[in-house]
Amino acid sequence: EHTGFALVYDEEHEQARWVAYQLTRDHVYGNFSRKDNFREDPTIKTGSATLADYRASGYDRGHLAPAGDLSYSEESLSDSFYMSNMSPQEPSFNRGIWSTLESYVRSYAATEGLIYVVTGPILSDSPYKTIGKNKVSVPDYYYKVILDYTEPEKKMIGFVLPNEGSKESLEIFATTVRDVEQLTGIDFFYQLPKGEQELLETAYDYSLWPNTEFRVTKAEKEAYALDNSSFVPPSKEISVYLIVKEKVEELMMLTKKEITLLLKSFLYSLNINFT
Repeated sequence: EHTGFALVYDEEHEQARWVAYQLTRDHVYGNFSRKDNFREDPTIKTGSATLADYRASGYDRGHLAPAGDLSYSEESLSDSFYMSNMSPQEPSFNRGIWSTLESYVRSYAATEGLIYVVTGPILSDSPYKTIGKNKVSVPDYYYKVILDYTEPEKKMIGFVLPNEGSKESLEIFATTVRDVEQLTGIDFFYQLPKGEQELLETAYDYSLWPNTEFRVTKAEKEAYALDNSSFVPPSKEISVYLIVKEKVEELMMLTKKEITLLLKSFLYSLNINFT
């Protein structure tokens, strides 16, 4: 356990199997600045990966628990730079779509007030390429699962992304938490009542989660720290893509019905049974 997050370290792959933490609105409005003090984790008895393992490897030291989620205290932010919280990520992935997903998650927390996040590499489809003297495995995929357990809209969502750059919408990578469990072999949120766990883990609705990155200025963070009593959460904006998609699907259904009726009429005029 570290300040703000907990993890299970996988010695075979020299990285965390999962990193878990709760993320609140107060957390994402944290205002401490990162210092990039990457270092070995002294709490890993077998020894964590090292800076040398990543040097000249072509891979980023990719945060699992993002520094941006832990900037609410100097200690939590500093702890996020332990090498036990790092995994080898393609630069175009780490600085691109993965960073975007992390920003979306902060929007979730700002909107909902409190969420639970579990993140990690998928390490169930070896063999892997490795880097460094300690042979740190390079995962092909990463996952992130999120639980909003606040009434009135309890919900879960999962994401599985390949370790590569992508310009696709994050909706393409969204899935159920149950699907992520089957890929990872991890039972997430197992302390929930069984019936509720089953209901939440086997369904997701992407439109219920804010479809926007979390962007606030330093001044806005400072203002929030001084007085958050009048804070208004960001609205749950529905993207233009989702609106267009919904309308196209609606038109397609109407068109299908019209074509079916026309075809039935035509076949009836020819005395042909239509089934």
